Amino acid sequence: MVIRRVGLVGCVKEKSPSPQPARNLYTSTLFRGRRNFVEQSCSEWWILSALHGLVDPSEVVAPYDLALKALGRAERRHWSQRVLTSIDERVNVQPGDVIEFHAGAEYRDFGLEVGLIDRGCQIENPTVGMGIGVQLRFYKEAMRPR
Repeated sequence: MVIRRVGLVGCVKEKSPSPQPARNLYTSTLFRGRRNFVEQSCSEWWILSALHGLVDPSEVVAPYDLALKALGRAERRHWSQRVLTSIDERVNVQPGDVIEFHAGAEYRDFGLEVGLIDRGCQIENPTVGMGIGVQLRFYKEAMRPR
């Protein structure tokens, strides 16, 4: 059994004004840091979009204005279930796979993380509890040549 390392990167507000492959749609320094990190640490990665759910980084997406923080608890739980269904269909995680989160609590805490644990995945969240400034520093430091 091959154990994979799958990165899940949360979307951000800052976006390109025109449709782009999702990896390039989100333009903030935080997103670029997250993307660069998972491109090095994971065998594959996906974007967690408040509007679209689970997005392949190569999928072309138009800019949108929706944040999970703007949704109520029930809507976030529904979003998490929809993402879990997409993960089952598109990622096909297996017990032992490592899921590396690079996303805020609103993406993880309404059933997504628990659902992945229930599927036998190991969860890692290298920036849990860090404020945005500390996260930016973490990603910058992680990408420095050693």
